Amino acid sequence: MWGASLHSKSPIPIHGRYFLGTPTKSVSASIVMGDLKSKALYHLMKAHADKSCPTTTIPLKLIETTYSREVINAVEDLPALPLIGLVGKPNAGKSTFFSAATLIDVKIAPYPFTTIEANKGVAYTRLKCVCQEFGVKDNPRNSSCVKGWRFAPVELIDVAGLVPDAWKGKGLGNRFLDELRRADVLIHVVDASGSTDEEGNPIKPGSHDPVFDVEFLEREIDMWIYQILQKDWDRTARLMEYMGANPAEELAKRLSGLGVAQDTVERALNETGLTNKRATAWSQEDLFLFVKTVRSYAKPLIIAANKADIDVAVDNIKRMQKELGNKYVIVPSSAEAELALRKAASKGLIEYLPGDSDFEVKTELTKRQEKALEYIREKVLKRWGSTGVQEAINRAIFDVLGYVAVFPVENETKLTDHEGLVLPDVFLLPRGSTARDLAYVIHTELGEKFAFAIDVRTKRRLPADYMVQHRDVIKIVTTR
Repeated sequence: MWGASLHSKSPIPIHGRYFLGTPTKSVSASIVMGDLKSKALYHLMKAHADKSCPTTTIPLKLIETTYSREVINAVEDLPALPLIGLVGKPNAGKSTFFSAATLIDVKIAPYPFTTIEANKGVAYTRLKCVCQEFGVKDNPRNSSCVKGWRFAPVELIDVAGLVPDAWKGKGLGNRFLDELRRADVLIHVVDASGSTDEEGNPIKPGSHDPVFDVEFLEREIDMWIYQILQKDWDRTARLMEYMGANPAEELAKRLSGLGVAQDTVERALNETGLTNKRATAWSQEDLFLFVKTVRSYAKPLIIAANKADIDVAVDNIKRMQKELGNKYVIVPSSAEAELALRKAASKGLIEYLPGDSDFEVKTELTKRQEKALEYIREKVLKRWGSTGVQEAINRAIFDVLGYVAVFPVENETKLTDHEGLVLPDVFLLPRGSTARDLAYVIHTELGEKFAFAIDVRTKRRLPADYMVQHRDVIKIVTTR
């Protein structure tokens, strides 16, 4: 029974639409769950809903399902969901944040290393849907729309807590840093109350400086990348200097497993002034500076200042904003409050949407429930404006990564696809994506036969290189 405690272990179904395809014993879903995992999740939420089962516990349940070869092939052509990595020391609230964002039940306990294997699931960005602007009732397919808010899926991964010198293997070591290789952006969940020491052990609130946690995690990731380059640096330097290898291209190859693109390497070389310096003359300080710069672009960080409901956290958060605000987005948050509100809403006790600044009680509550809800309202919602969980996800995707959400339609008058569904899909695309890129995301054939696009709002014809904007509604026109 949900009561005054902000923790709960009962599993809550995720409301979403999915399509299982044709089951077969010959192809296991574990095939999909490797490099294609995020594409598989995207396919499940993009395809038609199984009308007989609109509610399910995805995505972890899909591991238990099998898929046809046709589904596997279809997944190959689909883009991956943006991937957010949750990082931080043990007991800072990462697993609670993960559960609150995905409503997947994970181990939550006040001691280090509760998370032994990485938890992976789907969370959602929240953006204003275009349905109300156009005065239509939409039929979401790869997302959901509630009261004019569209929730678009992103992938979320929660790895075990990092402790100082994890890059050397301390704590649970490099295996967890390796989980971050695919992450596009990192949310660092920090215990802003200072109630855990550097290794995550509980201490008196206010006894530990959360700014230290930010600095140590930066160093852990930097040292992890540094040792990858430093291990074979002499050979790499000779290749770059004597064999005529393109420095940016060669460094990008060495860092490709971390998802570092060549243009990111070029940007880091220019910013550090190392572009024209002989590689064999680089000092260890040069290499480390290069690594720090690359990391800041390839694995950008946003700070979720967690446990913001605890009074001592208020001054700590203000200090973090003053000392770190010019470098990081800092979002005051209470993952426990978000988890409690979402579970209360799922039970019909309150009306609440992730990211809301308040909730509405819908039924009679027990004294314990009233007390817990009032605590959340006073200590979190009134103090900070929201629980911060949804805001952190939104800011990671839209502000830090600069993604845009685009609504494609086939009929620009009715705002429908070929099946008559109104505004069925919304796609999250990287900054700088073009109209042709959007066409390829929808279907390979649309990209190959792209003629032009139409801005549904203005009816203006758009060229292939038009850079799509946030909340654009676009029709793709193809050649015959």
